[in-house]
Amino acid sequence: MAPISVRRIHHVGIVVEKLTRAYGFYRDTLGLPLLREVEIKDQGVRAAILGALESEIELLEPMQAGTGVTRFLEKRGEGLHHLCFETEDVDAGLRNLKGSGVALIDETSREGLAGRIGFLHPRACAGVLVELATPPNGSHPDASPLRLKRVILGSQDPKDTAQIFQRLFALPEQGMNDGPRTMLGVGRGALLLVPAHEVGGLEGMVALSVVAEDLDAVSARLRDTGTAMLSGAGELTVEPKSSHGVHLHISRFD
Repeated sequence: MAPISVRRIHHVGIVVEKLTRAYGFYRDTLGLPLLREVEIKDQGVRAAILGALESEIELLEPMQAGTGVTRFLEKRGEGLHHLCFETEDVDAGLRNLKGSGVALIDETSREGLAGRIGFLHPRACAGVLVELATPPNGSHPDASPLRLKRVILGSQDPKDTAQIFQRLFALPEQGMNDGPRTMLGVGRGALLLVPAHEVGGLEGMVALSVVAEDLDAVSARLRDTGTAMLSGAGELTVEPKSSHGVHLHISRFD
């Protein structure tokens, strides 16, 4: 099969219990601008998009029982839900994948918060729920004090998982020190694949890494709100209990 060309990490989806509570952290404390909020009735969710420069953060609040997002929240609690890549033509990508026998949730695109969208089945991407999106013409990232740098994935075999993503999306491998970790570039962002035993045995999306325009200001707001975090030289890590189930690493360095 010919790999699907992807331009960037369009967004990362996070399931939360209540948008209003999640805004207190992601919008008010981190300073991510709220771009839009809508109710997607056919999916039974209320969704919000917040800007992170070249990428976005999508918050998903379940609105009714029996939906995939509701089941995710009931089973796993708040946390990382899906990863979305921007592509020029989502329908062409889905046709290509279907013709190659790749497991899909959507065989044709549908309208979503990110434009025309379609989901691959998690078994196609080593347990990661991947969305493809073609945003409307003229859409572009907005200003934000944070930029999404990396999505960290846990895997029993990082190199094997990296090969799956490379085969599907032709993501270039980026230089790393010798070892089991592998990093794949996606626009200005990256996927960092690490052994599951390094992240408590977890597989799939396990953490986000962002760069702060003004780390001192972000750090001060986090301290003022009593956020649980670990601080180091030029970086800090927010504990999931304060960031709605997300391991969040914030640094001042690219």
